[in-house]
Amino acid sequence: MTKVWRVVIIDSHPTSMLGTKLILEEREELRVTGMASTWDEGLMLVTEQKPELVLLDYQMPEGTAESLLERIKHGSPDSHVLILTDTDGIKLLHSIVNLGGSGILSKQASAAQLMLMIDGLREGLAMLPMDWLKNGIWQVQPAVVDGALYHLTETEIFIMERIVQGITYDKIAMEISVSRRSIDNYLRKIYVKLGVSTRAQAIEKFALTTRQKSPVFS
Repeated sequence: MTKVWRVVIIDSHPTSMLGTKLILEEREELRVTGMASTWDEGLMLVTEQKPELVLLDYQMPEGTAESLLERIKHGSPDSHVLILTDTDGIKLLHSIVNLGGSGILSKQASAAQLMLMIDGLREGLAMLPMDWLKNGIWQVQPAVVDGALYHLTETEIFIMERIVQGITYDKIAMEISVSRRSIDNYLRKIYVKLGVSTRAQAIEKFALTTRQKSPVFS
């Protein structure tokens, strides 16, 4: 008998969530057990239910998915997390996979494409769009300095680029639609990844990165 996968959907758009729920529940082996429109609600559902699959909107009012993805995988390590995005998924792939994500799918994808990706996950396979292969997905690499991989996410790279340019934390927070406190949280993670303890050290090391190798995300 086919195992029923429990699914939690985290999306700030109720209409979109309902549409996805209806699509998923056309399949007997999928059951939507929770829907949330905020990070806190979504994390609580995932931590309590530990579903087999989480569908996570990449861009939420609280920020981009990377930060929540880390917390989801901490609270429910075995859950597959599939990111749904309007942005260029190929540029997000490395950071999402490094954080424990199982795949990325465009919000413009068809219901059939969504089901194919879920079926692949059920069989232990990752599905990638053909155009990603044609565009040379192997050429997309994380930021590198002296051969060490720092695995900075797209958002972390953007924040560091703006800091190097002298932009204030408050303005950066406005630009990416997060709170000032969220910028502090991002910086703590950046410092750990770069192996530094001060803003000046982070700027110096990040500047070295950009001199030695062009950033992944432009």
